[in-house]
Amino acid sequence: MASKANFSAEEWQQLLESPMLASMAVTAAEPSGLWGMLKESFAAGGTLARVKTDDGANELIKAVVVAFESAEGRGAARDGLQARLQGSKPAEVKDRAIAGLRQVAALLDAKAPEDAAAFKTWLQSIGQHVAEAAKEGGFLGFGGVQVSNAEKATLAEISSALSPKA
Repeated sequence: MASKANFSAEEWQQLLESPMLASMAVTAAEPSGLWGMLKESFAAGGTLARVKTDDGANELIKAVVVAFESAEGRGAARDGLQARLQGSKPAEVKDRAIAGLRQVAALLDAKAPEDAAAFKTWLQSIGQHVAEAAKEGGFLGFGGVQVSNAEKATLAEISSALSPKA
């Protein structure tokens, strides 16, 4: 099993960014307004929090969650995201997040092959929870759909980005 020691500081930062990238890709696919964005943000945070209470969770995932809880870890993730997304137009955020997830997938395959599948599945589950957190469309909470077509397409892009290349 891999740990922080298996990765350079830059690589570890990429792993710390990855849950936020999965969340941001879905949120950027179809912005849900203020309340929707809050719900989606809480969904991502809840997915991170559940790892702490899951005795069967992958150790690398747990290490990322523990690091993310520290000011240093959150700062590294925030700084990495700012650098990655700097100068992005709103429409570009999703594409840059997907590209970041593709880099994380390659990193996991190269440096932590025994943990890669579990970590990638976890990132996909973050995207799914975010997509399901708030209805899209409708008016004042009435109507709309749980997961929009744009979010479904983004979830497929996330899955493709995290899939091993043949």
